[in-house]
Amino acid sequence: MLQAHSFLWHYLWLAPHVLQLGLGIVIWQRRWYKRFPIFFVYIIFECVEEFTLYTMDVVPFGSDALFWGVFRVGLIIEGLLKIALIAELFRHLVSQWPAVAMLGNRLISGFGVILVVFAALIAAYSPVDNPQFTIVSRVHVLEQTFYIVQCGLILFLFSFGAYYKLSWEHRAFGIAVGFGVVACEHMAAWAIMASGAMLDKRHLLDLLNMATYHLCVLIWCYYLLVPQKKATTSAVALPENNLAMWNRELERLLQR
Repeated sequence: MLQAHSFLWHYLWLAPHVLQLGLGIVIWQRRWYKRFPIFFVYIIFECVEEFTLYTMDVVPFGSDALFWGVFRVGLIIEGLLKIALIAELFRHLVSQWPAVAMLGNRLISGFGVILVVFAALIAAYSPVDNPQFTIVSRVHVLEQTFYIVQCGLILFLFSFGAYYKLSWEHRAFGIAVGFGVVACEHMAAWAIMASGAMLDKRHLLDLLNMATYHLCVLIWCYYLLVPQKKATTSAVALPENNLAMWNRELERLLQR
């Protein structure tokens, strides 16, 4: 039986973030942080956050309230970074149209911050069945709400790119896929728990969440470290779409 604090539990908590730290070092050495600055900040912050939480759990110091308080603060910062990262991915997706990229970046960042604040308020004032687990329950509500926001924004990215037939940059696509896999799996796990199923085996869902994040980091490593195969391109120009027209109009407005 897989239980918390088993070897697998320790491995799934630590291994993805050790890989992340190594990936961050590679990104720094190859200066990819200039193209993906938010992603670089995110993976470094995620490493620091998770190593801190792991130490607080394995080497107990302070109270449970302190642990969940640190977890909650880290979760809010992580949520804001994810919103900024999705805006960064959108900017890469529409990089051929600078005005559209700038407007989309501001809209995603602005609405994302509003949604994060709204999620924090929902978690703060949500009813709790058991007062003894108030902090834990509200942190879980906050985490669930963040994943709903993240999943919706990632879905928007892929839908937008598919609708306008935009080609993803290799590394940006891998980052988006990794986040999408994690968000979808977490939402599915929360749906299972909300239905009342597997209440006595919740640790298995926790292990599944950790394993999915491990898969996410492996996806990032593949797309960032494995060279992209060069595809043959056609010399025929692609037809102009609405984005080009919007970009011209936005540039005209900005020049006034």
